[in-house]
Amino acid sequence: MPDTEKEAHRRDAEDPGHRHLFHVPPAEGGRYPEVAYLAGNSLGLPPRATRDELLADLDAWRRLGVEGHLEAERPWLPYHELLTGPAARLVGALPTETVVMNSLTVNLHLLMVSFYRPAGRRTRIVIEDSAFPSDSYAVRSQARFHGLDPDDTVLRLRPRAGEDILRTSDVVDLLAAEGDTVALVLLGGVNYLTGELLDIPAITAAGRAAGAVVGWDLAHAVGNVPLALHDWDVDFAAWCSYKYLNSGPGALAGVFVHERHLGRADLPRFEGWWSTEAATRFEMTPTSRPPATVEAWQISNPPIFAMGPVRTSLELFDSVGMPALRERSLRLTGWLESLLDEVVADRPLAVVTPRDPARRGCQLSLRIGVSARSEPGSRAPQSRTEGGWAGDAGELTKRLRHEHGVIADAREPDIVRFAPVPLYSTYHDCWRVADALAATVEKTR
Repeated sequence: MPDTEKEAHRRDAEDPGHRHLFHVPPAEGGRYPEVAYLAGNSLGLPPRATRDELLADLDAWRRLGVEGHLEAERPWLPYHELLTGPAARLVGALPTETVVMNSLTVNLHLLMVSFYRPAGRRTRIVIEDSAFPSDSYAVRSQARFHGLDPDDTVLRLRPRAGEDILRTSDVVDLLAAEGDTVALVLLGGVNYLTGELLDIPAITAAGRAAGAVVGWDLAHAVGNVPLALHDWDVDFAAWCSYKYLNSGPGALAGVFVHERHLGRADLPRFEGWWSTEAATRFEMTPTSRPPATVEAWQISNPPIFAMGPVRTSLELFDSVGMPALRERSLRLTGWLESLLDEVVADRPLAVVTPRDPARRGCQLSLRIGVSARSEPGSRAPQSRTEGGWAGDAGELTKRLRHEHGVIADAREPDIVRFAPVPLYSTYHDCWRVADALAATVEKTR
């Protein structure tokens, strides 16, 4: 594909992105010094600024000891507030509705303490059948905690037979028909497996009209697609920051609670030292006085050295801007799609991510071992084809990495995910993906 490679270089010259702000892993050998990193939907790359800024926070501890709580350049006592504004802008929320704390599933549990209140017929929790496993584990354990049978309580949304993605109309119709039994809707904003961007405002409106609380897991949406949680009337949301937010493995997560729920005395919450008003925290009284903000859901004092990388990343997003990133994402993902169309046409591969750019972020999921490319929204037959690929997704990603320097993400048994992240991925990275697939997966006979 030499002519296409030239076109990739031309596009990179015209639309360079911000790769220079990141560390990209070196390739193991071959034609290119760096890998083509298409796994940012699993773990983002480190910004170059992160190391120096984290060392500066460590140095404050060395120089100041306990006095760093008030005297550090970035004082530790209110450190989490440095993240609030940028995080709120990123998800389309008010600062009073947004806080960075804990990890994603811990936050989901803390939020479900408040917002999953089964009573009478209204006990069910609606999730995607292909939800990330930790979400399934979390809601099933919440059902058991309330003395309910998770097999009866958790309602799993499945695509139509022969399809991979959910139709918004089907979700809305289900909520209209079954809504009086639903206490909580908890869906992924972008499905981790297929890359489908769900219609968050439409589904939120349908869930709330049915009388349910509507929450969103935004692990694969935040930093990937534009969000407007406040205006969309979402009840609550949570997200991690180690994927598209590039804050490091196991990085701190975020929480949104709509302002209509803030200050409500009737909502149960678990509380700790950081749940009380900051101005009265050191009075050491036995009774909490929670603020009328989302910070009432905080429990413990924030881990400063874990917050530093999140702060650095959020400042980068503030500087570049989500609208510009979304525009580049559409261009970059569209380019990768056009290249994959050529590769899958005569190979046992099928793109299962929606073809409509408005219905996806910067991820394209490829099913391997199928007999033909699927139509939009449809699943191709999953039979292995003579002369085609006979391995699994894990084997394919290993070969792409070790033979071609392409890092992608496998979801067994047959999905390989490619994420051209607009901050640091290049058009040439996309070309390398297509070239590597063409060299690795035989044409069907």
